[in-house]
Amino acid sequence: MIHPRAIVHPNAKIGEGTTVGADAIIDEHVEIGADCEIRARAIITGHTKIGDRNQIGYGAIIGSEPQDTSYKGAISFVTIGDRNTIREYVTINRGTKENSATTVGNDNLLFTGAHIAHNCTVGNHVVLVNNVLLAGYVEVNDRAFMGGDTVIHQFTRIGSYAMIRGQTRLGMDVPPYCMAVDTNLVSGLNKVGLRRSGFDHTRRRLIQQAFDIFYRSNRNRTQALEYIENDPILSQSPDIQMFCEFLKLTKRGVCRLYSQRAKSATTLEEDSE
Repeated sequence: MIHPRAIVHPNAKIGEGTTVGADAIIDEHVEIGADCEIRARAIITGHTKIGDRNQIGYGAIIGSEPQDTSYKGAISFVTIGDRNTIREYVTINRGTKENSATTVGNDNLLFTGAHIAHNCTVGNHVVLVNNVLLAGYVEVNDRAFMGGDTVIHQFTRIGSYAMIRGQTRLGMDVPPYCMAVDTNLVSGLNKVGLRRSGFDHTRRRLIQQAFDIFYRSNRNRTQALEYIENDPILSQSPDIQMFCEFLKLTKRGVCRLYSQRAKSATTLEEDSE
């Protein structure tokens, strides 16, 4: 199942049923699970561990050194789960610091040319369309969808079920369930994505209520979260609890509402303390 032109280090661990295409390179410390497909000219290097039933596309490079000037040769990792489709020329860099890792979960679809930088965390059922660029330490939560040519600044977080329009530029966090556009803006909820993910009318209505309180009630972030968490109905919803917990953990700030892009007011910014 290994093409005679492939270069596979004798210490590499290759699972049963995995195929390795022509001119692919698999280095010494790589572990690949069962029933994977490593296509021609892919390179898997570093301390990289890949689960079962993954497809690694033509020319993809997994586990290479981080593009970080502070990297000094530390032993670091890439960990990839199961059933991922990683298409042509995708690049996934390993962590920068000693024993740190870049992690990709399960059932993700990474289109041609997507880049996942050092120490990123990508959850499950995530879609990165062509040429999405994730800088270091970016966090992409479950079932987020990112359109082509999207660029994400380091340490930025993308919430679960968020959808990012193509060519969007983000350096602030996108809350769960939201649609991000332009530069650090959200235009509303990802309603189509929520319906496709099985959210019924009641769940979607509660999420809309929380969104409106946070973005349209003229409260600052602290006041809006306090109001939501004190609401006897909203506070009992796991969907709303996830929304609030995500917002509490922001460090880079949260994207503003699209209609507020021309305003200088800091309605959604954290109190200066």
